[in-house]
Amino acid sequence: MADETVTGDTITPDSEHRGLVALLPAAARDYALLARFDRPIGWWLLYWPCAWGLLLTGAPWRLQWPLLLWTLLGAIAMRGAGCVYNDIVDADLDRQVARTASRPVASGRVSKRAAWVWLLTLCAAGLVVLLQLRWQAQLVALGSLALVAAYPFMKRITGWPQAWLGLVFTWGAPTGWVALRSDGLEVLAALYAGAMLWCIGYDTIYALQDREDDALVGIRSSALTLGSKVKAGVIGFYAGAVALWGLAFWLLRPDWVALLALVPVAAHLGWQALSLDPKDGANPLARFRSNRFAGLLLALACFVVGNA
Repeated sequence: MADETVTGDTITPDSEHRGLVALLPAAARDYALLARFDRPIGWWLLYWPCAWGLLLTGAPWRLQWPLLLWTLLGAIAMRGAGCVYNDIVDADLDRQVARTASRPVASGRVSKRAAWVWLLTLCAAGLVVLLQLRWQAQLVALGSLALVAAYPFMKRITGWPQAWLGLVFTWGAPTGWVALRSDGLEVLAALYAGAMLWCIGYDTIYALQDREDDALVGIRSSALTLGSKVKAGVIGFYAGAVALWGLAFWLLRPDWVALLALVPVAAHLGWQALSLDPKDGANPLARFRSNRFAGLLLALACFVVGNA
């Protein structure tokens, strides 16, 4: 069964880098899958808001680059911890959805007790990263814990769990900003709000893969809530994100030239939304994964505007 999780039909369909996971010893393989180490898109999406918050501050580069590396490590560890926690909570639901039934906890290959131990191990790595931040940023980072703990339950009680994910998965933006600055909170608010809309947009795209199964088992999502208007919804979320990022740039540097830095990421998100085909299973997954590039484009824009 362990070998099948990587090479057979039971692997989660959107897994990446199967060869790297396959190289791990059988005893470790399921733990790598449990933390989604085979799907790096997740920690990229968690990391980019951290980078945006750091780069837009305009702090000296000697202060920025160590935190860029530390927060990358933190994103990998804490995204893994979040996935383990989600799978522990959602084990019964995951068994009823074709794409998630093969997950290690849902399938029984990893016990819940072992999953809790793995979760605490990943959290310990996150704690090491937390200690690299100044105390104000530590408090901000810890403020996300209640939001993270509540997230797996949102899909049971609201048709917009993606909105809650937007709060959680972009928390790195305020953490990164406060790690280097205590002022300019209006800039941070616009950056964070834009990041939230970006997250709602890309996770709505991701949820298109599970619409049929989700409807059958009673899981709620923005993709189901929007129905036939899902493409228009994604366009709206992305447009709102770009507008709020533009506001953040303007509040920091009221210069029309600075807004030109947003053109590449705006064009990319426009391509995603306009070329989205909700009926083609491969199309939404490719658009979703391309957000690692969108995150890079905004990081470059933040660097240019923050350091101009």
